[in-house]
Amino acid sequence: MRAAHSVEQVRAAEQALMAQLPPGTLMQRAAYGLATAVADLLRGEDDRGVYGARVLLLIGSGDNGGDALYAGAQLARRGAQVEAVLLSERAHPAGLAELSARGGRVVDLDDAHEPDVVVDGIVGIGGTPGLRPPAEAAVARFPRAAVVAVDVPSGVDVDTGELDGPHVRADVTVTFGTHKGCHLLDPAAEAAGVVSLVDIGLDLPEPLVTALQAEDVAALLPVPQPFDHKYTRGVVGVRAGSALYPGAAVLCTSGASSGLAGMVRYLGEVADAVRARHPGIVAGAGRVQAWVVGSGGDDLAADAVEQALADGVPVVVDADGLRHTPRRSGRALVLTPHAGELAEMLGVDGAEVEARQLEHARRAAEEYDAVVLLKGRHSLVAAPDGRVRVTTSGVPWLAVAGAGDVLAGVIGSLLATGLSPFDAASVGSWVHGAAATLAGQGGPVTPEGVADAVPAVVRALIG
Repeated sequence: MRAAHSVEQVRAAEQALMAQLPPGTLMQRAAYGLATAVADLLRGEDDRGVYGARVLLLIGSGDNGGDALYAGAQLARRGAQVEAVLLSERAHPAGLAELSARGGRVVDLDDAHEPDVVVDGIVGIGGTPGLRPPAEAAVARFPRAAVVAVDVPSGVDVDTGELDGPHVRADVTVTFGTHKGCHLLDPAAEAAGVVSLVDIGLDLPEPLVTALQAEDVAALLPVPQPFDHKYTRGVVGVRAGSALYPGAAVLCTSGASSGLAGMVRYLGEVADAVRARHPGIVAGAGRVQAWVVGSGGDDLAADAVEQALADGVPVVVDADGLRHTPRRSGRALVLTPHAGELAEMLGVDGAEVEARQLEHARRAAEEYDAVVLLKGRHSLVAAPDGRVRVTTSGVPWLAVAGAGDVLAGVIGSLLATGLSPFDAASVGSWVHGAAATLAGQGGPVTPEGVADAVPAVVRALIG
């Protein structure tokens, strides 16, 4: 599992470790990992690798500036032409001395040569959002160079992933000890590029947020046992679609009938369309272990939510059903809004939700006493107790009408098997994203194609 810790947690762990090590050891470990990552990036540019490459260090006053200086010294020793621009009156003195001893040099920004790689050592985890004008100008000076950020892209909010003003957009971020919130949480996560984690030996507590990886999903997925049958594997009920939106019912039941649960029941006014696509679905009332309601429900959504909640089983509420969901219903719920829907649920502006996704997902989970899945590039799954998981398995092509209907069905089928709402939402979101990646093969996807790819994803996970 990929874990992201808060600034406070990281600082405490670093202090504890530094008390056990000779002075400077932790910085040397970080610098070695950083230099290795820059060298790997340069080798990817062409066959010459480090020798003769131009590396520009943008150096602030903090320890990440020291990391960058020591890494620059290692690269200079391997034949790189390393220059450093100091963006503060203070810089790590031992790091500067090491860079100079290895042949690197300090220059003014106007005198710097066009670099192959810019290393962002401006501000680290103690920085505040935004960049001062000299740093902003330095970052913008060489737009064609690859950018490697030290620990975090300078100018982002480290814990929340929020942006407020100019910031670094990195191709690669090399972070130390653990991921930070800004590596997983949008919008800052998009500015971090590819994140490379360097283990420096930190002993860390429970993280701020987590992101499931393939092995975690495989461990949580329900796998039928030899004596299971369709009822013991779970029956998921779907109340979705309407005369105006019949396709929503077809897509929602496509996700629900992707093989994760033993049986799907459909209640709604477009049963013929559902059965035409899925003849194995039972169109009629009966006992279920979970409901999925709201997708394309139109005027039927309010009644669908009310009846599903009255049944006493876990419920996934999507789309039209969200505006009819009561706060603190006393039921096990998974709510699946996009940013605009979550804004309506909370009575705030949609731009506010986009800008502060972690804050609003947690607020909604607490106010509704439900698991809230905020859909986006990196979807967030927030539980009422404050836990948050981030989904990183999707692709931009997944932003297509109908994909959310499929997702609701997938989550509902997992709820029916007995997974908790938090696990069902986060596993379902991960599988849904991976199915889109598989279905698209780097290109466009359709919601039907995503649903059809779910069995192959599951097969690869448990095979």
